Amino acid sequence: MKTIPANPSMSFIVPALNEEANIQATVNAILQTVRTWGQTFEILLIDDGSTDNTGPIMAELAARHPHIRVLHNERNLGLGGAYKRGVAAARGTYAMLVPGDDTWPSESLDQIVATVGQADIVIPYQANSQDRPLVRRLGSWGFTTIINILFGLHIKYYNGLVVHRTELLRQIAINTDGFAYQAEALIKVLRQGHSYVEVGTNVTQRQGGRSMALMPKNLFKVVSAIYALYREIGSSQ
Repeated sequence: MKTIPANPSMSFIVPALNEEANIQATVNAILQTVRTWGQTFEILLIDDGSTDNTGPIMAELAARHPHIRVLHNERNLGLGGAYKRGVAAARGTYAMLVPGDDTWPSESLDQIVATVGQADIVIPYQANSQDRPLVRRLGSWGFTTIINILFGLHIKYYNGLVVHRTELLRQIAINTDGFAYQAEALIKVLRQGHSYVEVGTNVTQRQGGRSMALMPKNLFKVVSAIYALYREIGSSQ
């Protein structure tokens, strides 16, 4: 296993679909964090086929901040698809996804980036899960429990702002474009024996729009992705 970099640079990958009400605040939270972090960074804003003003707002932010780049997807690639495009374009030693829905305050981002460099992977989990709607809590618990049982892991949360060494992500194939992309990435990287650290953080409720995670088509994609991953992992043993 390669030595973990002592002075890492970070690529913040920020996918957004119709997040005109939240993208500015998301960027502000990241900028607040990097002011005290003291490392080099970039912010990759990915307009994932938005039909509102998300794209123009991103372009305006990039014009004002030299560390911000914008990628526009002509069609919606899904959260996993947008993440994979960000990883391919990332210039940082580490890559960290930050959803464009303004649900992660700068204090939580501070806690995550403070642990970067301690392991190959930083895996955040929600310390204030009781503040989420019951349906979301049950869904997260069920998803995490099933994944851990199927793949013999003991991870507390699979859908947070996971930080990977970028080179490790480029060594694996993330096949799903849906919401299970991070679970697939984590399972494949962890099975290679790379180190990780978990950190508890707080999440806030989104201020505008609505989450797409529990839409039936997205739930179906999650189930299909996990089934396909189980078949893939099983056939490789």
